[in-house]
Amino acid sequence: MSAIHRIAITFDEGSFVESDADMTSIDFLSFKDTQKYDDRIKAARAKTALNDAVRIGKAFLKGIPINVGAMDFDFMGGSMGSVVGEKITRVIEAGIENGHPVIIFTASGGARMQEGIMSLMQMGKTSAALCRLAEKGVPYISVICDPTTGGTSASFAMLGDLNIAEPGALISFAGPRVIEQTIRQKLPKGFQRSEFLLEHGMLDLVVHRKKMRDTLYDVCSYMTKD
Repeated sequence: MSAIHRIAITFDEGSFVESDADMTSIDFLSFKDTQKYDDRIKAARAKTALNDAVRIGKAFLKGIPINVGAMDFDFMGGSMGSVVGEKITRVIEAGIENGHPVIIFTASGGARMQEGIMSLMQMGKTSAALCRLAEKGVPYISVICDPTTGGTSASFAMLGDLNIAEPGALISFAGPRVIEQTIRQKLPKGFQRSEFLLEHGMLDLVVHRKKMRDTLYDVCSYMTKD
């Protein structure tokens, strides 16, 4: 599901106001693989009509003002580079400033290798912003979608005051094939899927997207009441 579609089915109709939509990534490393990084970015922009893998802004959820972030897996696998990290940080900082809950939908293959250490730095940057948000007592709800892996899962995706996942979502740092090859053991059935993580205390809820709007409203109503 695209970021804009996810926002449309979750928040009040026409209420989403996007911010920082014009931010674009820079090829810090002159990275070359099978395709130049600049060319990969151009192709992703043409495919998705996005400048990078996340949309941020403000919206209303049944009248409750919310700071919103929604990742889009169609943009280079939702990978987190410097722009994604900066935009995630900015939506968290909006929550610090205005005191409204922050909801971020994650869908990501992890850190963007084409940006090297600049990508990995975003893990600490987003986590530090969430620490400042927590100090202000502002709720942060992480909605974890399929898949959420690598540096994204190892930072802001799993740091919610409430961590909610969609059914069957793959949530991991290293993928199951990598783990099996490393430890040379077969993993349990359903390992790294939402239901497995819920059973083992890594998630608070597993909610189908058909019920997500109502669930998020109930949660935000409770967490923001005086």
